[in-house]
Order: sequence, then structure tokens, then C-alpha cells
Amino acid sequence: MTRGQDEPVLRTSVRLLLLDEADRLLMFSSIDDSDGHTFWFPAGGGREEGETLAQTAAREAHEETGLTELALGPEVWRRRAIGSWGGTTYDCQEHYFLARVGSFDIDTAGFTEDERTSITGHRWWTQDELNATGDRLVPGNLRSLLAALLVSGPPEAPIILTA
Repeated sequence: MTRGQDEPVLRTSVRLLLLDEADRLLMFSSIDDSDGHTFWFPAGGGREEGETLAQTAAREAHEETGLTELALGPEVWRRRAIGSWGGTTYDCQEHYFLARVGSFDIDTAGFTEDERTSITGHRWWTQDELNATGDRLVPGNLRSLLAALLVSGPPEAPIILTA
């Protein structure tokens, strides 16, 4: 079966919930082309041909943060979303992994060209700051999901997200 022009391109990706010792979550920002508003999302990106999810996580952590040693924790969430950027529509199948890290200065020297042009910032967020922001967060129910994760710990199996 040949993929039609209107059919989204499948994109498997890893998202990293990098939490420091103060339970702050590292997030990156971008501007939504459709409405000009800022949105924030966890580190991570698309899996390359032949990579395992763990290899993708390690590569993305290094490219986006400079982190060279990643102690990858469990997969805690899965999300499927349709998104468009750069003129292409993607069927995004995201795997969210927890990773505990010590706080560190972010080094974005490893950004790809696309990341250099689309990512507008990064910062460590506390739960209170996430609850107070008017900016959009990805996934949409990140506030409640992260609060539950911090209170109860990782689920036995990844939670399937609908937002």
C-alpha cells in the first residue's frame, strides 16, 4: 500500500521527563505557527533508523542538553498525536521516559538545524510554576500527570494519554 499525500508520516519519538533533585522538570519552548503562542514540551525527539528507544533517549539527551550519561528510568506515558511542522503532517507516537538527573547547565550546542530555528528557550520548571503558567504545555494534561507521578511514582505499565 502506498502512502497517499494526505496521509501523515509515522514518527516514533522519545520524550524525556528530566527531573532534578528538586523535582523541577526541564522543558523546551517553541512558538505555535497557527496562533503565535508559546508552548512548552519535554526534551526528546524522533527515533532514527535502527535505534532502540533507549538509544534515541540517550542521543536526544546529549543533543539537546549536553548530558553525556543518562540513567533512563521507566516508560511512564505513551501518547499519539497528529501534528504538522515544516509543511509535513506527522502521526506522532511518543514514548515518555522518566530520568532523574542532578541539576546542570543546559548545553544546546548539539541542536540540529531544525531545533536551532524552532526552539526558542528552555528552563527548569517547578510544579507550582507549571500550575501558574498561561502557556500551553505538551502533553495538555502535563500538570496533573506530573503531580501524580511525583506523588505515586512510576506506574506499573505506561499510561496511555489522550491529550
